[in-house]
Amino acid sequence: MPTSMNVPCDRCDEFRQRFEAAGYRVLGCTPAANGLCTLSYEWPAAVAAVAAPLAAAAAAPPAASLTPTQGLTARAIVNLFETGRVLGDYGQVTVMANDKGRLTYGRSQTSLTSGNLYELLARYCANAGARFGTRLQPWLPALQQQAPSVDVDALLHNLLRACADDHVMRETQDAFFDEVYWTPALAAARRLGLRTALGVAVVYDSLIHGSWAPLSKRVNDEQGSVDALGEAAWVAAYVRTRRAWMAGNSNPSLRPTVYRMDAFQRLIDQGYWGLPLPLVVRGQEISLASLNATPPNCYDGPQPGSRVVGLADPLQRGLDVRLVQLGLSQQGLDIVADGVFGQTSQRRVKEYQIAHGLAATGMADVALIATLAA
Repeated sequence: MPTSMNVPCDRCDEFRQRFEAAGYRVLGCTPAANGLCTLSYEWPAAVAAVAAPLAAAAAAPPAASLTPTQGLTARAIVNLFETGRVLGDYGQVTVMANDKGRLTYGRSQTSLTSGNLYELLARYCANAGARFGTRLQPWLPALQQQAPSVDVDALLHNLLRACADDHVMRETQDAFFDEVYWTPALAAARRLGLRTALGVAVVYDSLIHGSWAPLSKRVNDEQGSVDALGEAAWVAAYVRTRRAWMAGNSNPSLRPTVYRMDAFQRLIDQGYWGLPLPLVVRGQEISLASLNATPPNCYDGPQPGSRVVGLADPLQRGLDVRLVQLGLSQQGLDIVADGVFGQTSQRRVKEYQIAHGLAATGMADVALIATLAA
């Protein structure tokens, strides 16, 4: 059944290639409004009825044979680029000035203007086990329409942060980002004949960051194909080309991102084509321990009401703190629901207590937590 999504016009070809790499059948692209195009496509199930997958697979170059750990390591490198965290930051909310993506969210910072943020959150809300699905549902129409209000909606942003504590959201993000970025990266690498873990990581980074299609074509046209140059030389040429494109880009927000290619260049210089562990990328350790750690800024406890929440040394952190902060945000108070009870949280609790005729202690006791974290 045909469906559609809005994408930035200047990235239409990139999204077309990404969808086709994932098995979708792209039907066409028509201008919409505000610099967007409407990309129409059919899901892979519809493609399967008219395609010849076995023949295509036989004609394609051999796929990269990555181990599960190599795959996790490649993803971790890009997580570090996107959020500064090996496992990504499932609750990170970012709105950058001059960024075409506008509101971005989650482990791989999916953007509002790509349409992927709406798709991700719609999938989460459709899961009957989603803890915050009912609360998030009212924002879906605005997210689908890419309304300017979602960029500055503090309550929505706090709700997105709180969703990271829900394992359903974390698992939804993992599945979604693999479908939208990782699987297409493997397919794109296969078409070019890239087989190393580092080569696949470079492709994966470019599909997330943008402009993979035109820049890979530029390298092929100007310097030669993978078959002609060999994988190591081609990837090195691509990294150099992409860095120069970033450094001289007319979009000022892209110029500082040359660090991504600098990190890849260091791995190339060290000959780490198999991404052997442990690795240090941008000063962060990627190891079996860090790959299997609890995701940062995600809280499974303490449960609300199991303790009094207030300013302490060290600062209290956890699920109960996050839900108190979210409750304060729902009351219209200016607070970031980061799960850390600091001086601002104390001040906002006092303001709530005063407004409701309670003793202004700045501490959230069991009764107040039950009210705010309901």
